[in-house]
Amino acid sequence: MELVTLQATTLPDAWFQALWHILKDGVPEYTIDLGSYAGQVRREFDYITIHIKYPGAQPLIPDMPPGIGIPSPTTQEYVDDYATRYLMTDSKQANEQYTYGERLMVSMDKVIERYSTYGFGTNQLIMQVGQPSDIDLDDPPCLRHIDTRIRDNKLHFIIYFRSWDLWSGFPTNLAGFQQVKAYMAKEIGVEDGEMIVSSKGLHLYGYAKDLAKIRTGLKDYWKQ
Repeated sequence: MELVTLQATTLPDAWFQALWHILKDGVPEYTIDLGSYAGQVRREFDYITIHIKYPGAQPLIPDMPPGIGIPSPTTQEYVDDYATRYLMTDSKQANEQYTYGERLMVSMDKVIERYSTYGFGTNQLIMQVGQPSDIDLDDPPCLRHIDTRIRDNKLHFIIYFRSWDLWSGFPTNLAGFQQVKAYMAKEIGVEDGEMIVSSKGLHLYGYAKDLAKIRTGLKDYWKQ
C-alpha cells in the first residue's frame, strides 16, 4: 500500500495535483468486480490525504485553460444546486435511498449549537453519513463522515470518502462542502478554515483518462 500526501492551496489546486499524481506510473489499476461500472478498469490510490489551506478561495471549481478543448468537470451553477438540494436539506425524492443532506442535517444544527454554547475545546462534533445498514445497499454512500475542529477561531473540516470519483465527483463535492463549512462558520461566529480530505478509494475511471491527460499534459502515463 502506498500512502500519498499532498499539500494544496485551493480546491482547484488540490484537484489538479491529484489528477497529476494518479496518472503517474505506480498507481494501481484494477478491474471492478462489484459496484459502479463493474467490469471496467479504473486507476485508484491506495490511500491519499490532501491538506487544503484555502478552500474558500475563488473560484471553487477547476478552471480550463482557453483553447484546451474539453469541458470543465463541473460548473458553479451545478455546485450551487447540489449544495442546496443535496447537502443542506434533509428532503429526498421517492426514488432515492438516501442523500448526504438527509444524514448530515441530523447533526449539523447540533454541531453549530454545541460549539456556540459550550465553546471550542472538544473533539466530539462529527457529522456522520455512514451507517452499519449501508452494507446491504447496492450503492452505499461514498462519503462516510465530515469531522470538525475549531482552531485559531476557524472552523476546519476533516472529510473521509470510502470511494471517490476524481474527475467530476471530487470538485463538485468539495465545492459543495465548502459552502456548508462557510455557512456553519458564520452561524457559530468563527472564521472559515481549512480542509483535510482523505480516501482509500480516490479513483479515475477509464472514460475520463483522456480528459485527465489533456488537462494535465501527462499524455503518456495511462497504459491501457
